[in-house]
Order: sequence, then structure tokens, then C-alpha cells
Amino acid sequence: MFPDTKLQYDLKSRFIGERIVALLKELRSGMKRAASINIAPLCGASITTQLFAWPPTWTRSGFLVIAFLGVLSPSATAQNPVPNSETLKKANARPADSAPPKAEPFDGASIEKMSGQCVTLETEQGALIIEMLPAKAPETVRSFLNLAAAGTLETTTFSRVVPGFVIQGGNLSTSDKWSAQLSSRAQKHLPDEPSDLKHVRGVVSMARSEEANSATTHFFILVGDGPHLDGKFSAFGRVRRGLEVADAINRAPSENEKPQVPVRITRTEVSPCAK
Repeated sequence: MFPDTKLQYDLKSRFIGERIVALLKELRSGMKRAASINIAPLCGASITTQLFAWPPTWTRSGFLVIAFLGVLSPSATAQNPVPNSETLKKANARPADSAPPKAEPFDGASIEKMSGQCVTLETEQGALIIEMLPAKAPETVRSFLNLAAAGTLETTTFSRVVPGFVIQGGNLSTSDKWSAQLSSRAQKHLPDEPSDLKHVRGVVSMARSEEANSATTHFFILVGDGPHLDGKFSAFGRVRRGLEVADAINRAPSENEKPQVPVRITRTEVSPCAK
């Protein structure tokens, strides 16, 4: 049996070529056995070869030889391949600057510009029109306006309902358009912006975990009062029209706060609130 081993050779030499062809022609017996070896050139490339061996044979010159015939092929696990000029050029090139985050429509918008804006959420149960209150939670309003203007909330669902209390939406993982971009957007955290705005029926606020500044894109709409939430969550809007739609979503059959058939947001729009 031939053990796996490594041979050193110069790529410019004829490792298996004309210098052994004459000897191979001297062999009298057929191929006997094959073995794989790994040839490591001096320059560092790793190449796999399949060797075929014949029994010992006496040549006309009177020498006893053991002949090998190898078929070279690049190893699937080759390490440190020989770099060509193009590879070296890329390796030495200055890394390209990463693309800056894409600006969203309301990035940098003033409180004055965001005031008077309404977000329309078209759902499978009807439309909800929500007035933004940026004076109470400017960064939260900015984020929600960006989500609505970009259509990020479209195809997401109201994935949580607490009967008589709230409906919750904004879970981007429920979107039919789930992608790496949405995944990244879902991890963008917002600062806590509690205010004196009371959590009463019709108010829209941001959901978050128990950790501070952990709100992302999840929001809830109150269909009942929640005084225990006051000063703890970022209330940022108020339903101007369509509260009956929120009631219908809240009354739909659910189990453990999970609706049996989650209602989907089909379209979003940002526009000035009607007078």
C-alpha cells in the first residue's frame, strides 16, 4: 500500500513528463494499484494526484524500477494557490468604501415638517388613519413616517391582539417581502420617548421589551385605556379615522393573544392630515 505523503517540486520542472515516459514504456505488467497523494509545490500550492503503480520491472538497461503514473488535478481543498497578476492587483487594491445607508424620506425632518402628517394603513378590514404627534416623540414619529413612506409595513400583519385592550402590528418578519434589508431595518432601535400623552383609546404607541431603548418597528393601537402604560412607552400618534377597524381586528378569534387569521396591512401612505 502506498501511504499518503507530500512531494516538493518546482513548478517549472517537468515533474511527470518526458523524463519518465521512457521508463514507463519499459513496464511489462498491467496496472496493479492506485493511491492518492498530495503534492505541495515549493511555491505553496496544494495539488492532488492519483498515482498508479506497476510491479517491479527490470529494464533493458539492467535497472530494477518501480513505476508510478500520476494524474495531477487541483485539490478541492487547495490552500495558498499561486496568485496571478489579477489576484495580486485585487489583494493590493484599496478596499472600496462601504455604501452609506440609504437616506429615508423623513431623515433630518424638523418637528414642524412632521407635524400635521397622517399615515394611512389600508388593511384587509378597512383603513386606519393615524395622526402623527412629533412634539411628543420626534424620533419615533420620524421612524414610523419612514416605514410608511417606504412601504416597509406593507404585507405585515397585526400579529398580537389583547381583547378589549390593544392590537399590535409592525412585526416585519410577518411580511411577504421578508429580506435581508427588512431584517436589518427590524434591528434598528429607537430611544425611549415617554411623554405626558396618556395611553387612552385610539392612541398609538411603540411596543418594546423590558430593556430601555429597545423599540424597533412594533407598534400598538389601544382600543381600551391603559393608564399603567403612561410615562413608560413612547406614545406618538392618535387614530383620527377607522377606530372601528381596530375594534374589528381586536374582536377577531384569537388564542393566547395570537389571532387565528392575522389581518394584513395591504398599503401604506403618508399625506397631510385632512382639515
